[in-house]
Amino acid sequence: MRIGELARATGTTARALRHYEQAGLISCERASNGYRVYDERSVVRVGNIRYLLAAGLTLDDVRVFLPCLDGDVAAAPPSDRGLRVAMARLAVLNERIAIQTQARDRLETALQQAVGGQVRPVA
Repeated sequence: MRIGELARATGTTARALRHYEQAGLISCERASNGYRVYDERSVVRVGNIRYLLAAGLTLDDVRVFLPCLDGDVAAAPPSDRGLRVAMARLAVLNERIAIQTQARDRLETALQQAVGGQVRPVA
């Protein structure tokens, strides 16, 4: 299948697929006209990549899961290395959330002081 077909089948974009390819997560053949051609297994692989990215992992993190990207990543028993990567990413995300929460609280306090009362977020 060509890149547009894979993009539609996986709910992603051709740009994202080229990015995954550049990161070494997916591969393709080239047709005589230079078009990228992917096999049917790429649908599962891209779905797993998107699942891991949606869980908060980075493309670098996803490389750890290369050996199991062609199967059911969500149901597979976790490897020690995969667990370490996921726990490290969780720690990073928790730290970022804490920093953003502190920034929000400081801003909210400053606004309350500026307007003399309760601040309601603008929708």
